[in-house]
Parts: sequence; structure tokens; C-alpha cells
Amino acid sequence: MNHSRRRLIFIGFLSWLSMLAVDFFLHGGLLASLYVQPTPFLLPPEDLFRLIPLGYSAALLSTVLLLWLMLRLGLSGWRRGLVFGLQLGALIGGAGALGLLSASTAGLDWLVGLFVAQTIQMGIAGGVAGSGLAGTRLRALLVKVAVLVFLLVAVTIALQSIGLAPAVRLGA
Repeated sequence: MNHSRRRLIFIGFLSWLSMLAVDFFLHGGLLASLYVQPTPFLLPPEDLFRLIPLGYSAALLSTVLLLWLMLRLGLSGWRRGLVFGLQLGALIGGAGALGLLSASTAGLDWLVGLFVAQTIQMGIAGGVAGSGLAGTRLRALLVKVAVLVFLLVAVTIALQSIGLAPAVRLGA
């Protein structure tokens, strides 16, 4: 299927947005305890917070890679996109975790979290991209991604509010 540049940019944007929502849920919720443990590997919380745009830029580059590969390989459909995203995420996350294991003081728990997060984020982004590439109406895809973002942000806030995930206090 031939896609306009505008459509591809919007599919990429929605894929990236879904990746950021999953990132927020995983790192602000399920994996948040890994960021409050003192370790020489991680920057202080204030610096981590300040540098979030760099992390989101890295996610954007990963999204561009994912979408580019899916186009080159002719992959479309949410299921094919999800599977390909999981595979690519596992490869990138695994390579990153092994590289850090060989050259840093990062703990195994943090590296496993990194691997799992990268795999899931790329899987979700791949599902969104595959759906868009299959011809799903972009308005419908936007609504689904918006619901995903809302739900994951709400669940993350709930996890922090009830104490199941630590809420990082800056300057405290």
C-alpha cells in the first residue's frame, strides 16, 4: 500500500505517543522503585527529570527505525506490527542491557527492567504502526491511542497515589 508522507508522519506520531504512554506507565509505575534506590549508575532524580526530553527523543528515533523497517519489509496489520515490535524491542533492549552489563555498575534488576520496558514499548508502537499501515482510519487510531494514553497515565497516578509505586519528589 502506498502511503502519503503526511499519513506516515501521523502514524509515526501515534506510534511514538503510544510508546511514551507505556514508558510513563512502566517507569513511573511498575518500575519506579528502581529509580529511587541509591546507585552510582543513575543520575539524581532531579537530573533524570530534567533530561526526560532526551529519553523521549531516543524513543522518537526508535519509532522512526521501527516504522522505516516495517515499511521496507512490507509489514502491516496490528498483530504483525506487534510481533515485529516485540522482536525488535527485545533485540534493541537486549543489546543495550548486555552492553551496560559489560561496562557499568547497573544492577541486574535495572537491566532486566530496561529490557522488558524496551520490548513492551516497541511492541505497542509496532501494533499502532502496523494498524496505521494496514489502512485503519487515522481518526479511529487516534482515539485508540488517546484512550491508551489516558488509561496508562491514570493507572500510573493511581499506583503512586495508593503507594504501590513510589512518587519521586523533586527537591525534597
